[in-house]
Amino acid sequence: MTRRRIAAGLLAGACAASAAWAQGSADNTPDCPDSVQQLQMQALYGTWEARIDGQAGIAILVLERHPDYEGVRGQLTRPGQPPAQVAGDIDPEGLLALDESQDGKSISANWSGELLAGSCGRAFKGTWRRGSDDSEHAFTLHKSGAWK
Repeated sequence: MTRRRIAAGLLAGACAASAAWAQGSADNTPDCPDSVQQLQMQALYGTWEARIDGQAGIAILVLERHPDYEGVRGQLTRPGQPPAQVAGDIDPEGLLALDESQDGKSISANWSGELLAGSCGRAFKGTWRRGSDDSEHAFTLHKSGAWK
């Protein structure tokens, strides 16, 4: 075998291995879950951009580990409004479930959303329901720095 054939064979093998690794890492790694059941709770920690139909601007949702149970809690800041408290988890149906409170005592809104396919745990879409009038609005959550 000539050096050129050996080099070409090594290059082809390296390309095939690289393609297989890239396919496996995109589809099967814990860093990129296919479903919410594969999502680690820690993946919810951090800063999220929230868009709610019918509400102006982008709200910022910061989530951290809940100190009392396996879930999250945090703060939601909307432009021109006082911050709201938020707490929740992944419910038994596999949805992100968050309760929002304006006063820290009563629930003012509920969030229920599903993980967007292919988002690697960095995007949710669902329904935001206001407690005062039961109106429903679509929402999207994108982890800061995530695709949009």
